Amino acid sequence: MTDEEKIELLAEDVFDVDVADVTSATVLEDADFWDSMSKLALVSVFDEKFGKTLKGDQVKAFVTVQDIMNAMS
Repeated sequence: MTDEEKIELLAEDVFDVDVADVTSATVLEDADFWDSMSKLALVSVFDEKFGKTLKGDQVKAFVTVQDIMNAMS
């Protein structure tokens, strides 16, 4: 999966925002879309699309969108 595909997946399936609103450098703490619902959606997407289980500590450790993208690999 390319970085562009990862950003598209995150924007559409996790954050529910336009792809143009998300870059790999986006700081999650500063993003309006980084809320409890998007964190739950992220856990679900990791399970469904990547067969990976994210724990709360892992989600809390994400600082940027790039951190999430790195965990997808």
